Amino acid sequence: MTDQKPHRRQNLLTGEWVLVSPHRMGRPWQGETGSTAAPEAMTYDPACYLCAGNTRVGGVVNPAYDGVWVFDNDFPALLGPDGQASPPVDNILIAEPETGVCRVICYTPDHSKTMASMTQAEITSLVEVWTTQWKELSARADLASVTIFENRGAMMGASNPHPHGQIWATSSVPNELAIEVERQAAWFDKSGTPLLIDYLERELADGTRIVCANTHFVALVPFWAAWPFETLVLPRRSVAALDELSAEEQGDLADILRRLTASFDRLFAAPFPYTMGLHQRPTQAPAPGFVFHMHFYPPLLRSATVRKFMVGFEMLAMAQRDLTPEAAAERLRAVLVD
Repeated sequence: MTDQKPHRRQNLLTGEWVLVSPHRMGRPWQGETGSTAAPEAMTYDPACYLCAGNTRVGGVVNPAYDGVWVFDNDFPALLGPDGQASPPVDNILIAEPETGVCRVICYTPDHSKTMASMTQAEITSLVEVWTTQWKELSARADLASVTIFENRGAMMGASNPHPHGQIWATSSVPNELAIEVERQAAWFDKSGTPLLIDYLERELADGTRIVCANTHFVALVPFWAAWPFETLVLPRRSVAALDELSAEEQGDLADILRRLTASFDRLFAAPFPYTMGLHQRPTQAPAPGFVFHMHFYPPLLRSATVRKFMVGFEMLAMAQRDLTPEAAAERLRAVLVD
């Protein structure tokens, strides 16, 4: 779709709409501009709480890890069943207990690296650890969902520059995943085929929003993208969770993640902030037609210092973007890393 007039597009995964206003790309900008963060050169930072051998705030000493390392978060957003009080039942002020597990995943002991500078083999090791964690946590009867994610960069709220992500496993299915499960199940019930596999087939036939692809995975700017350089990583076959991937597929997923994140950094010749997350099936409930996928939500718009703000109309009405998804994909392809 190349229409340069205002129009709206529907997000098939959520049912929500996004307003696309391509004609606004030429408007002047006199708002906030952030500072470009210089790449961190230190392979080891004695003041970093996540570097190997350092002491964390609570006094725990990190091991001398030499690969991917996972530990329970010192400041978890969720507590175990014994740490939660039961709120009163109320049909207006509605609340209920939420329990779970929060963990930190250090990608590498090298403080200077990010996913964009890691090798395919290093990212494959990370995918393998994600899978191991998924298997362990999804087998627990007290957990309904496992969300694996990364906030990269201070702009996205990262409290530590060391390359790391997080796992939050919850006793309920979170809002975003619940909506996606419902939408995909409804499509599957109607068509007998998975929504995201059908969608990927259309995107591959069109080609304008594809960023990069290999034998088993595709990265694309979704037709309904709200953030300027938002991307979706999809498998070419229907798998609902990480533990369904073969070793070859794990390697291909790592290859796509390496190329995509490195291309982000090339786009504005600066470290590219983003929130990245994996959506997998709920652990205790059926999810017919659900397909595993990954979201990347980067905020940058015009340069390394000018970001998109989701405010005003976006907060009160619906998401809005100026740069079209097709143009975003074209710009990412132009700086694509092999």
